[in-house]
Amino acid sequence: MKGISYRRYGGPEVLEYGELRDPKVGPDQVLVEVRAAAVNPVDWKCREGHLDAVLDAVFPVVPGWDVSGVVVRPGAAVTEFSPGDEVIGYVREDFLSRGTCAEYVAAPVRTLARKPRTLSFEEAAGLPLAGLTAYQVLVKALQVKRGETVLVHAAAGGVGSLAVQIAAHLGARVLGTAGAANHDYVRTLGGEPVAYGEGLAERVRGLAPEGVDAIFDTVGGDTLTVSAGLLAPEGRLASITDPEVREYGGRYVFVRPDADDLARLSEWADQGVLSVHVQRTFPLERTADAHRLNQEGHTRGKIVVTVDREAGEGRA
Repeated sequence: MKGISYRRYGGPEVLEYGELRDPKVGPDQVLVEVRAAAVNPVDWKCREGHLDAVLDAVFPVVPGWDVSGVVVRPGAAVTEFSPGDEVIGYVREDFLSRGTCAEYVAAPVRTLARKPRTLSFEEAAGLPLAGLTAYQVLVKALQVKRGETVLVHAAAGGVGSLAVQIAAHLGARVLGTAGAANHDYVRTLGGEPVAYGEGLAERVRGLAPEGVDAIFDTVGGDTLTVSAGLLAPEGRLASITDPEVREYGGRYVFVRPDADDLARLSEWADQGVLSVHVQRTFPLERTADAHRLNQEGHTRGKIVVTVDREAGEGRA
């Protein structure tokens, strides 16, 4: 099959497009014909070796954890899916090797759910990692309740934009930090935009004088420190970027694959609760360019790579 891989850690230049070994399909896996794969910050962090302390890399590594596609063949023990089913997945294992930036991926069944009917393959590819992150932080870690005030940082980004929608659906008042150019976008998601940068604390206090009930940190560092000072007396804090959140009594969350959670997100998308904004798409062979754009850090919504199915027809 054709795909993207890297044989050593490094910048986008280490990504190679070419022939890869066709994936074997284990008993608890599903062979998925990839239609689209979203690019996330964790992809280039893995590529640069930042997760080497926790994830072994079995080179060559195929990057990518997000996928949308069509089931080609379920493994011998799989009863949940049949050939032709459209699926989405957060295909993360506990090592780096078999990613989604390729024509096919053998995905563990625990990482998959049915694709939302109302989303295109490109939009659906942007839902799993970002959506699961937002869901597991808001619903499980922060346990957001109706009537509470929630602050979401980087509210126009991939995770933030879904977090705003989920928190609003849970019945919360949502404040979202974003640049001025994205304030109208945050409003369309159901949030109240707040300019980030100097004076952030004063602006948030002006909107929530008694403090914020729950804060979703996606930035870390100084933003985390400022956030801790904005909490109401019984407020909760969670971060997906900075483990030091624990020093403030908060929760550090590393998203995990969960088929039930992913199925809930898919249902919400079909109900019109969630939408996914795709800022730009790239063909599979230009995955390096997608990484470069994502690494700039100013993405509204998601960046997605797509697979030309004509080129891969008949390979599986």
